[in-house]
Amino acid sequence: MSLVNFTTREITCKIVYYGPGRSGKTTNLQYIYGRVPDNRRGRMVSLATQTDRTLFFDFLPLELGSISGFTTRFQLYTVPGQVYYNATRKLVLQGADGVVFVADSQARQLDENIESMQNLQANLIEQGVDARAMPFVLQYNKQDLPRDLILSPDELNEALNFWDVPSFSAAALKGTGVFETLKAASEQVLRKLSQGEPA
Repeated sequence: MSLVNFTTREITCKIVYYGPGRSGKTTNLQYIYGRVPDNRRGRMVSLATQTDRTLFFDFLPLELGSISGFTTRFQLYTVPGQVYYNATRKLVLQGADGVVFVADSQARQLDENIESMQNLQANLIEQGVDARAMPFVLQYNKQDLPRDLILSPDELNEALNFWDVPSFSAAALKGTGVFETLKAASEQVLRKLSQGEPA
């Protein structure tokens, strides 16, 4: 749920990057963090294990300028991809204004993508959120891998994009599709906010 502070004239929105382990959620945030000017971003907090998996979340406050005289900040979070951290996933998802689902394009990861998508839906339902009304974007990461190892965006859309939401091909390590994904998600959040609906 976005926070509007009339005293400081700031709107703070929360976008959560969701998806299976090692799909590229943290890589997205690291790329964004590395490309945004210092004066437009806060500090990135990252909690990782020795195997470089995010244990809890990454948090990156990002300022996107002024809208109707209000400074707009986005807080970007990632959830842990591993199923056994579901309690943390629920906690991080709470109060989200929008979701970016980062799918791993490798064919062998399809079941994990589907399981993570079902987990996202179940967690939203548990929180009383209608997933169809939530600003939502899909990113098909690792599209730069050899063609024989990955599914095409069309195949991934067929398997994962039940609501026909915007989807983007990406190679987060190279930055391909990273800002396009963020832009689409933030535009959806702001559109919903400007219509007077709680995001």
